[in-house]
Order: sequence, then structure tokens, then C-alpha cells
Amino acid sequence: MTDTPATSLGTTPVPTLPPPPRRPLRQLLAASVGNAVEWYDWYAYTFLAAYLADQIFPRGSGNSLVPLLSTFAVFAVGFFMRPVGGLLMGALADRRGRRTALTATILLMGGSSLLLGLTPTYATAGVLAPVVLVVARLLQGLSVGGEFAASTTFLVESAGPGRRGLFSSFQYVSTSVGQLAASGIAALLIGVLGEDRMNGWGWRIPFLLGAVFSLAGFWIRRGAEETRSAAEREAPRPGLLDALRHHPRASLLICGITAGGTLAYYTWTSYLPTYAVLNTGIDKADALLAGTLSLAFFALLQPVGGLLSDRFGRKPSLLFFGLGFAALGVPLLRALDGSFLSLLLVQCAGMVLLTGFTSISAAVNAEMFPARVRAAGIGFPYSLTVALFGGTAPYVGTLFTDLDLPGLFPWYVAVLCLVSSAVYLRLPETAHGRLDR
Repeated sequence: MTDTPATSLGTTPVPTLPPPPRRPLRQLLAASVGNAVEWYDWYAYTFLAAYLADQIFPRGSGNSLVPLLSTFAVFAVGFFMRPVGGLLMGALADRRGRRTALTATILLMGGSSLLLGLTPTYATAGVLAPVVLVVARLLQGLSVGGEFAASTTFLVESAGPGRRGLFSSFQYVSTSVGQLAASGIAALLIGVLGEDRMNGWGWRIPFLLGAVFSLAGFWIRRGAEETRSAAEREAPRPGLLDALRHHPRASLLICGITAGGTLAYYTWTSYLPTYAVLNTGIDKADALLAGTLSLAFFALLQPVGGLLSDRFGRKPSLLFFGLGFAALGVPLLRALDGSFLSLLLVQCAGMVLLTGFTSISAAVNAEMFPARVRAAGIGFPYSLTVALFGGTAPYVGTLFTDLDLPGLFPWYVAVLCLVSSAVYLRLPETAHGRLDR
């Protein structure tokens, strides 16, 4: 280990650093369990969109798609609240502490999940029903945006020497667990209750469970140690926009680092089954099964990627991802032939490449900023880039197909990954330096 600070862009001198938390496994559990709960609540909305559509939105002009389109419009609204959450909750983490922000985000998510579970139907409350749904989804967007900023910072600051990449990897382990739990519980309820009871009241159960899970996560997080140093707690509190004002280059680099990664992530983990159905005619059930199996495989890969980056550095991992997708993204998507095996192999191959980014993105982001503005510095540019490129991936892919140009979407993914690779090439190596805490 060297004595160089890991803050890749700053010249802020690193004082005598406090030791890492005494209970690193408890810290890892607090961040991971809470993050899994957050993403369970976020994805439950997606999996239950069809039931929400029937109950919350009236049909218009005889078009049966109007309720579903309205439900997905609300989903998009929540997505674009994430940068606001990243900025506000990141600032809270920098001003009041990481643990405070983590408990705030999980309580916010629990409250919004409870509100979703208790949302009245359009038949009973009229226009109030979609208003309540929109408010709940806005709160979820704030919570998820803030969760990444706070938990990323907390995870990396909790890691011992030479373990920041490993701890970072659990950001996406827990995200995948939350997504798998949401899909699994939704599928189980549909199988047990049937369509009639799911339409009547069963769709509320996953959201109410999410509120209970949030209370459990809150209890775990309350016992975590604060990772901000005593000197930081006693220093003047940073302003809301201090990170953007004083570290504009780092903020722009976060955007460049994230653009290709978030597009590839949402394409491979969320949109690829739909892409395969639209463009190859694969059976929907087979597509969803392949997606589920590959997501579980992806979760298992993350700690391996984190450990490798601690040993060999962040840049080799990032370039493995970026150049790998730039070269292989198009051939992989063209290899889809409508069979279950081809989709599973393509998804798993992409997951291996994607791990070079996802397993260490938390560490790379945290190593870009000094502790004083780290959470807000990460939260806003990261969440904004995810909203612009990750959140729009399904729309762009579907648009290309609708325009009868499906072959352009693989090139879109490849080109954006190549652009991010150019950013990776210029990054200094931060894996083996000390982290400003």
C-alpha cells in the first residue's frame, strides 16, 4: 500500500486517517440488506404494473393500453426523481453523516411502499387514486437516488485496507437480490392467488411486505457505525452544490464513467428478455427464465470482480468492461436466434463483461471525491446519467425496433461503451492509495 490518497483528482492533503470501522461485516450487512430492501420496493412496482394499471387508471377512448401506459409514465417520473434524491440525500450524508442518510432513505422507501400498498382504487377514490400513486413513486425515486449516494460512500469507507473493491461489489449483489426477491414474490403470489384475487387485493401484498422489510433494514442500519471521521463531523458543513462547484471535473468524469456502464447494465439485466421477444420471437416465459438465471449468475460474479480489482487495479477492470462491450456487444446481440440457450449464453457472457464495471463502480466513484462532499458528489451526476442513459435503454431499443431499425440498438450500446472506455484510459489508478476519510 502506498501513502498516496485515493482521491484521484484532488490535491487535498490526507490527514492522519481514523481506522476503519471495528465491525466491517456488520457494516457490510447494514448497507447490503438495506440496499436489497430498497431495490425490492423499487422493482415490485415494475412487476405489478399490469395490476396497478387496472385498478388505478381508467380506460380511455376504448384503448386498453391507456392504463398500462399511464402506469409506466409514473414509473418514468420516479426514475427522473433519482438525481434530486442523489443530491439531497447525498448532501444529508455529507452534512449529518452516512448512517443518518441511510436510515432516512430506508424509512422513506418504507413509507412510500406502504403508501403504494394502501393506494385507493380509481373506482373508490376517483382522481385521488393516481395522485396518491404519483406521490408514492416520487418518494421512491428520491429514496433510490439517495440510497446509491449514501450506501456507496458508506460501503467504501467501511472497507479495510485493500478491500474497497470487494466491499464495493456488494452494491450490485444486494441490488440483484432485491430484484430477484421482487420478481419471485410477485410470481409466487400470482401462482397462489390467481388473477382474480391478484386484481382485487393481492397486488397490495408485495408493497406491504416491502414496508415491513424496510423496518427490519432500519433496525439493522441503526446499529451501524458512522464512517465520517471526527474531523469531518466538526468541520463546517458543505453547501448543497459544493461538490459540483469545487469539483466540476470529477463530476463530469462520473458521468463519463457511468454512461456506458448504466446503458449496458439496464440492457442486459432488464431489457434483454424484452429485446429478444421483440426481435427473435422467443417465448416470453423462456425469456424471463433466462433473465432470472443470468441475474443470479451476475450476483455471484460481483465479489470476484471486486477482489480482482483490489489485486490488479480499477483501470484493467473498467477497460475489460468498456472495450469488451465495444468489441463484442454487437456480435452478442446478433447471436440471439430465438432459442432459450442462445439467450441464456448471451446474457451470461454479457454479465461477465458487465462485472468489470458494476463490481467496482462504487469504489471508483468514492475514490473521486474528498470525504467532505463525497456522497453528494457521487449522487447527483451518477443518478442523472443513469436517468438519461440507463432509464431510457428500453425506450430507445423499442423505438429502433418500431422504426424497423433493430440493428442500430447494439451499435448504440457499443459506441457508448467505447466513449466510456476513452474516459477509463485517462483515469489515474486509485485502487492502492489511501481513501480520504
